[in-house]
Amino acid sequence: MSENRKAVVVGGSNGLGLAIGKQLIEQGYFLEICDRIEPEQGILKNDHFNFHQCDLLQFDEMLFHPLAADPDVNLLIITAGVGRIADFEYHHIAEIEKILTINSVSTIKIFRIFYNRIRSKESFYSAVIGSISGWLSSPAASVYAASKSAVVRFVESVNIELESFGTENRILDVSPASFKGSRFYGGKNNLQLMSELAGEVVRRVFLRETLYIPQYEEIFKAVLARYQNNPHEYGLYSYEFKKQSDRMDNNDRVIIGYMSGTFDLFHIGHLNIIRKAKAQCDYLVVGVHESGKRKGKETFIPFEERKDIVASCKYVDRVVNATPEDSDIWPELHYNRLFVGSDYKGSERFNRYEAFFADKNVEIVYFPYTKGTSSTQIRDHILHSK
Repeated sequence: MSENRKAVVVGGSNGLGLAIGKQLIEQGYFLEICDRIEPEQGILKNDHFNFHQCDLLQFDEMLFHPLAADPDVNLLIITAGVGRIADFEYHHIAEIEKILTINSVSTIKIFRIFYNRIRSKESFYSAVIGSISGWLSSPAASVYAASKSAVVRFVESVNIELESFGTENRILDVSPASFKGSRFYGGKNNLQLMSELAGEVVRRVFLRETLYIPQYEEIFKAVLARYQNNPHEYGLYSYEFKKQSDRMDNNDRVIIGYMSGTFDLFHIGHLNIIRKAKAQCDYLVVGVHESGKRKGKETFIPFEERKDIVASCKYVDRVVNATPEDSDIWPELHYNRLFVGSDYKGSERFNRYEAFFADKNVEIVYFPYTKGTSSTQIRDHILHSK
């Protein structure tokens, strides 16, 4: 084994991932942390980790290939995850996609990139944070449970393949219930509260175990038996327990954004403003105007083709026919943020919008125009070249 041992910890800036990373450093590991934000200062020694910006909603395959190819990396732990306790009707489709993408789809993709190392006859250790919700029905956490069930069955199935192939390497499924000390549950990071759990995860991953359910003998052996004996009865009990425990969060959690435009002669300027808008909302709806007459300009690309072009942009979640006034479509979409160029700020039209949205919890976000390619430049070039 290399003296320069490295561990890739996806989600290592927060919660259990951070606690596990701290313990790995104490055991001589150098960390490659992949997360949306950097770890809190002062918790990890600065010369014992690299930080890689990573958003599992925008999966960056090329971030993980070099890490998987690094011969000093012999450990992969994925702790990133999202979810909440809420009735299914309060999950917007953007939240459903977010939970499933982060918890299962991107997680499985990472394991596929590392799979040649895991399947190797050389020692390689790996683990993923599943959930007890993946092992039984969980009303009021249906989407989260679905995402964790996918992880549970994935690990269970792939470990059989690894055994059949003849390697001793395994993936450890860590399936806890709730635990204290993580921001996942709305609190603050407290590594002291997670130290024992983190240490047990590290110990078991090096033993190449395949499943660790914390408090199994004390609590969850009986819980799982009760579920398997009568899943329906257990589900009813679980649902009532969640409702009575005051953990339900039946609130809108998704920020819906809206912007409109003609999007004729689609260019980098259009892409940039759409990208900026998506960065400030969870679900972006783009309205496309049928023509440019409202600005006194002709369009070169047919309406339906412009809609197809905009819809093909990965930052756009939905395309609609734009209404003459952006406020006209609000009763249908109930968006939370309206995105527009800064040259409209202070205009009569947008002063009217600001008054209209004042009691509707809608923020108007004005984006400054950047220098570069513009539709006007392209249009003028086309017209003058005729």
